[in-house]
Amino acid sequence: MFFRNLTMFRFPVSLDLSSLEELLAGHPLKPVGALELSSRGFVPPFGREGEAFSHRVGQSAWITLGGEDRLLPSSVVNDMLAKRLAEVEEKQGRRPGGRMRKQMKDDLMHELLPRAFVRPSRTDALLDLAHGVCVVDTSSRKAGEAVVSEIRHALGSFPALPLNAEVAPRSVLTGWIAGDPLPEGLSLGEECELRDPAEHGAVVKCQRQELQSDEIARHLESGKQVTRLALVLDDHVSFVLGEDLVVRKFKLLDGAVDQLESTERDDIRAELDARFALMAAEFSRLFTVLEGALKLSRADA
Repeated sequence: MFFRNLTMFRFPVSLDLSSLEELLAGHPLKPVGALELSSRGFVPPFGREGEAFSHRVGQSAWITLGGEDRLLPSSVVNDMLAKRLAEVEEKQGRRPGGRMRKQMKDDLMHELLPRAFVRPSRTDALLDLAHGVCVVDTSSRKAGEAVVSEIRHALGSFPALPLNAEVAPRSVLTGWIAGDPLPEGLSLGEECELRDPAEHGAVVKCQRQELQSDEIARHLESGKQVTRLALVLDDHVSFVLGEDLVVRKFKLLDGAVDQLESTERDDIRAELDARFALMAAEFSRLFTVLEGALKLSRADA
């Protein structure tokens, strides 16, 4: 397992998470009820074969939020409701009032929900205890906050806040393309997004592009600023960093993955354990670089 996107939240490194396993086990995923739209709870990271609700490697912990959602499209409900309203209007000679329409819709939902398909889901998260960072495998801030909220509910208290930089990320990213020295280990990739700072200004998206080229320089000279930038860390990790501080397209490169191929493993659990350990180590290195370059605020500062 390797995360694809990293939405990060900062919590105090002094936070005591020694009871993490027991607290998560007390909030497991329960099957969605017949009249419920969704259910959320924690599941073993290793899947159905696993028993523990967290997996610890050094200063990193792997946890997984599971979900079940009933698929009941609003278009289906509205279509059936319209037909029933038409039947009532034909029988009574008048269109039902607002209160009756609401009651009919509620009755219809109660009728349809138990028959709706259930879609399972899982969202993985990494807790970097050394840096005080919760990393959720999503590019959606809303989805990330939903996972943090469930962790908070399970632990009773989890003072995690969205990542915050003391310098404007857009200006830092723009400077790196414009020629400012990059932090040690970082190099430019071949993708970026540039925006005109004016409201409703132009947006330019570049892929498979030499970023320190005359073409990009002309965009910078016209006032455009970099809002997303592809970067590579020591030929081990490639990613796209956004001004929203979300890391997208996170990928471990051959320089990192070669370490897995040189290790003998007997089963899938050992394979997943090795993959998580590798990813956690590479993330820790990456975060150290980003923390210094963007002056990321600490939660307990």
